[in-house]
Amino acid sequence: MTIFDELKARGLLAQLTDEEEIKELINNGKATFYIGFDPTADSLHVGHFMALCLMKRLQMAGNKPIALIGGGTGMIGDPSGRSDMRTMMTKETIAHNCDCFKKQMSRFIDFSEGKALMVNNADWLLDLNYIEFLREVGAHFSVNRMLSAECYKQRMEKGLSFLEFNYMIMQSYDFLCLYERYGCNMQFGGDDQWSNMLGGTELIRRKLGKDAYAMTITLLLNSEGKKMGKTQKGAVWLDPAKTSPYEFYQYWRNVSDADVLKCLRMLTFLPLEQIDEMDAWEGSQLNKAKEILAFELTQLVHGEEEAAKAQESARALFAGGGSTADMPVTELTEEDFRDGTIDILAVLVRSGLNASRSEARRAVEQGGVSVNEEKVTDIKTAYAPEQFEGEGLLVRRGKKNYKKVVMKNNG
Repeated sequence: MTIFDELKARGLLAQLTDEEEIKELINNGKATFYIGFDPTADSLHVGHFMALCLMKRLQMAGNKPIALIGGGTGMIGDPSGRSDMRTMMTKETIAHNCDCFKKQMSRFIDFSEGKALMVNNADWLLDLNYIEFLREVGAHFSVNRMLSAECYKQRMEKGLSFLEFNYMIMQSYDFLCLYERYGCNMQFGGDDQWSNMLGGTELIRRKLGKDAYAMTITLLLNSEGKKMGKTQKGAVWLDPAKTSPYEFYQYWRNVSDADVLKCLRMLTFLPLEQIDEMDAWEGSQLNKAKEILAFELTQLVHGEEEAAKAQESARALFAGGGSTADMPVTELTEEDFRDGTIDILAVLVRSGLNASRSEARRAVEQGGVSVNEEKVTDIKTAYAPEQFEGEGLLVRRGKKNYKKVVMKNNG
């Protein structure tokens, strides 16, 4: 099976331009391709996972990835999939976030000996002459065509700023610069980026002639990948300081039955033959598939040792009475207590197991909450500070969501 065939079999490719040319480049290790990452936070998250895994697969097949950090476009913000305008970031914040991205990407991509590049579009965007840019680049874009793009439709209802309207032109210009500077002949992006990427391909061909080599591919379900990175408690980060290896493992251990094989194909590096054998699995066997998924992805992000520790802790807890040493911890302070106690609803909200007191109330009333493996049925149940000292209390909501809650040590 060629690398192109494997990407298709794993469900990673959706729309393409020049499919035969793309197949030829990828299968023969001749693609120099880029994927962009806007530094909107100081850590990559699960929503970036598919792109990183794709870059790794293509590099292993001899192709050259370019990780484009959006230090310049990050100053504007991508309106795709947004109902409101992004918060403006300072140059210092963007620079810090870019540095954090570089460290995390190195776990997936080999940047040694010219095997891959990491570049920042601030290098060419921040020093642009506006008038010259409008003449040289803006003249190649139709406003009518831009307004019809899917990435702008949702924002048009609430108001699209002129700042955001420029994003498509900026991203298109990125591809032109990467093509001219580094010989980049291919770009990948999510399905919500299709219009932006086509703009880049068209810009290259208009500026450099119809024979210019520029192609686009979108990732199937990448918008779902972005949703995949979100939970009711926020994003699932790749930075262990934001999402512990245990929490990361548990996130994948808890995927739905319908999604587990899809995630195994798209995100792990297990042979397709091995995953195909799991198609017939059902019931408790799917839990085994989820364990495999969680271990493989935790190992990829955090290393084999952390993955093994997370799996051991999870298995012990599912069996009951296991060690909580590697569990995520919530630390309480004196300010969390009212009249010397904290009730179970506040514990659930403070630990992030529930988003609100009303949600926590329903969980308790429906019998889905336990503390130290004893079910809590009274919403007025309260705890004193000393009960959270030492090992603290193991709080569980449902079958799979645990937190160790302890008193913060001020010493």
